[in-house]
Parts: sequence; structure tokens; C-alpha cells
Amino acid sequence: MLASLSSGSSTTVNEVLSEQIQNKDSHKTSPSLKPSSFPRHPAPLPNGKTDANIHPEPANAVEADLERAATVHEKPHGSSSDGGPVSGIVSADFPDGGRQAWLVVFGGWCALFCTFGLINCVGVFQKYYVSGPLKEYSSSTVSWIMSGMAFVMIFSGALFGRLFDNYGPRWLLWGGSLTYIFGIMMVSLSKEYYQFFLAQSIVVPLGSSAVFNSCMSSIVTWFFKRRATAFGIMVSGSSLGGVVLPIMMTRLTDRIGFPWMMRTMGFLFAALLLIASLTVKSRLPPRPRPFVFMEYVDNLRDPRLAVTIFGMFLFMWGMFLPFNYVLLQAEAAGMTPSLIPYLLPILNAASIFGRILPGLAADKIGRYNVMLMTTAMSGIFTLAVWIPVTTSAGILVFVVMFGFASGGFISLAPALVAQISDIRQIGTRVGTAFAIQSFGALTGSPIGGAIVSSRNGDYIGLQLFCGCAMIASSITFLGARYLQTGFKWAKV
Repeated sequence: MLASLSSGSSTTVNEVLSEQIQNKDSHKTSPSLKPSSFPRHPAPLPNGKTDANIHPEPANAVEADLERAATVHEKPHGSSSDGGPVSGIVSADFPDGGRQAWLVVFGGWCALFCTFGLINCVGVFQKYYVSGPLKEYSSSTVSWIMSGMAFVMIFSGALFGRLFDNYGPRWLLWGGSLTYIFGIMMVSLSKEYYQFFLAQSIVVPLGSSAVFNSCMSSIVTWFFKRRATAFGIMVSGSSLGGVVLPIMMTRLTDRIGFPWMMRTMGFLFAALLLIASLTVKSRLPPRPRPFVFMEYVDNLRDPRLAVTIFGMFLFMWGMFLPFNYVLLQAEAAGMTPSLIPYLLPILNAASIFGRILPGLAADKIGRYNVMLMTTAMSGIFTLAVWIPVTTSAGILVFVVMFGFASGGFISLAPALVAQISDIRQIGTRVGTAFAIQSFGALTGSPIGGAIVSSRNGDYIGLQLFCGCAMIASSITFLGARYLQTGFKWAKV
């Protein structure tokens, strides 16, 4: 009987006990259904063969104590104190640590250093292109290369998330790594706009998306209570990449030229992606299913998910603007030229702490609660600090504050989706979220560039657009939280 309950059977302990009581009343109690045959706390399944967390996490994790969720006969089936359905959650089945779980985090860290770490360097590419091989094009036109890179990487998560659900991470990691390195080498050979666009906006992000989504979806299967913490540690790799890579790119370009700089980075990325391909694994077996496009649409019928994704879109609309334009804005403000190349590394260094510390806090006080704070802080710092500053010291203060505040978004976004999702569909739902928010990444920088051009090089319009998009994002996340617990304080 316990085997059938653990394997996902529709018969729950609560239903069996109800049937037992009815049979006892009619003097037809079966000897096989004695109360003593049911332990008070069912033993968890082996970590590698569990369907735990196949239903969404409770919206109110304080009142719907996760430890108590394992004893499902204490409450009516399908109910919780305050946060909706809780059936199917057995948090003890998740390792939440151990050698293999942390190897997955380490492998994901290496992968994000290469993939999202390069996305954090868009300002370096923008500055080099507009002053070098693509100087005949406007800043807004050149920014489509970087925006396209971010868009394709994030949008194709819808495809790679589904492939992850069907086949697991192995082939996605190997195929994505090879595609990514090939694209990097093609960028090193590019000379014309269309060549840069094809290599850097199509090939490179397709490979990085396969790797990135495999790591993001795999880590969900290993962590439950410490999920936001694990995400924060893993995505800190992209922040460190954003510290190291801009300095490396600038200095190597001066010494050996742009083509060999890109090839050198390709060799470094190949070594790190080999580590990721060997260490990142999913705890759950693949579940091949036929492709059904409406499954993506059906995901959005969950209002919590739909509003959450819209909040992600709004934040992504403004998030890349400081990364893309702070170097050019600092140059226009008269910052010392020798200091400008270090702005992005400083921003990303602050982001390391911004990606780890909010994750730790989110597992304690609620992921939606922390997301509200980080997105609001990002918008406030943009409007209240970036707009009025005109000195080098003021710009440095802004990049530190914005780097810390915005860092939490990257680590918490997939954790929010996982919190309200069926783990068997985690790849599809995370991919759907990334696909929709990718349109923010695609259009944000060109809109910002067009605003700057229309104002004859004045950046205040871009800064207002960036800050307002982030404030609107925070308000939207408040709406997603309201759909789960209302306005009362709870761990959400």
C-alpha cells in the first residue's frame, strides 16, 4: 500500500482512512486496512526515484509547514491553512545538499560564468563596436546585436526547457557547449554588421541557452528548502564572469587584438563547459512526451504564473540599460578614461553579493517578499541616484548600489517559477517565463538608444525609462503575491 502511495497513485492516506472508518461503521472492516498498518510519518523514497514536489509549493510556506506536509492525513486532501493545494510535497525526498547536489551547483556556476557572464559584458562590446568596426552605424543600431544576443538566449529557453523535460540535461549540455564555442570563434572572424549579428546574436546565444537552461532546471530537482540559496550561489558565477571578463577583454584587445581576444576566451570557455557537462545532472529521470504547443499557453492560465512572468518582463525591460550604457554615459559625463573600463567589473562584483544574500534571505522570509524588495530598490537607485549624479564618485556609488540590488532578480526569478510549478514540467514553465521576458531584453536597449539619440546624447530619458520599468515590475510582483496570500504578512 505504501508503495502505491509513493508512486503517485491517486489514492491518498486520507482517502484510505476515510474508507476504513466507513467500513468499520458497517462492520466490514478489512484486516489489511488496520490503522496500525499506517505509520504516522511515511518514510521518504530514495532520492533518485521520487515524484516529490510534483505539485506546486504552498503559497504560504509558514502556515503550510513543509515538514508537516509529509503527514498528509493531518489535513483534508488538497488543502492547506492558507495557500492552496499542498498535496504531493515531501520535502524530505530532496537532498538539499550532499556531494552530487553541490557538484551540480559547481557545474552550473562554471556554465553561468561563461554564458550569462558574457551577457554582462555587453557594454564592452557596445563601446568597442561603435568606436571600431561598426563606427558607421548608430549606437541604437549596434545595440540590436547585444539585445538580440540576450533575446535569443532567453527566448529559446521555451524550446530547451521542453527538451530538458523530455530528455534530461546531458545532450543539451554537450550540444550547447559545442555550439557556443563555435559561435565565439565565428565572432572572432567577423568584420561586417551581418556577420557579427549572425554569430553573436544567433549562434552564440542558442548554444548558451541550451547550457543555461539545463543548469537552471537541473538544480531545481536537487534543492527544495534551500532552493533560492542554491540558485544564488550558482548564478554568482555570472557575476564573477562579469567582473573578470570585461577586464580580460579590454586588456587582451589592446595587446593581441579583438579576434585573438575572442579565441582566447573561447578556449577558456571550452574548459569550463567541459566541467559543467560532466557534473550537471538531473535527479529525476526524463519523461518523454509529444510536443503540444498549447501546453505553453495553458501555463499562462495560472494567474500567479502569468502575473509573475509579466513582472519579469518589465524588469528585464530596464535591467540591461545600465549594463549597456553606463560606460557611454560615464564617458559623456567626463569620467577619467582610465576608470571607465572598471565600471562593469565593479557593478558585477557588487552583484555577486546581490545574488547570494537575497537567496539566503528568500529561503527564510519568502521569495516573493525578497523579489519585491530587490526590484523596488533597483528602480529607486536608478531614479534617485543615477539621474542626479554627474561626478565620477557618484557614478561609482550608483554602479555598486544597482549591482547589488539588481543581482537578486537573476537568482530569484527561476525560484519563483519553481515555487508555483509542477516539478515534472519545470523545464517547460521556466522556459515559458524566460521566453516572454526575453522580449523585454530584446527591446529595452534599442528603446534606450533611440531615446538617447532623440535627446542629442542626453541620458536622462533613458534613465527615467529604466527606473520606471523596474518600479512597475515591483508593483506587478506585489500583485502576484496578493493572488497567493493577499496583503497580510506571510512567507511567500
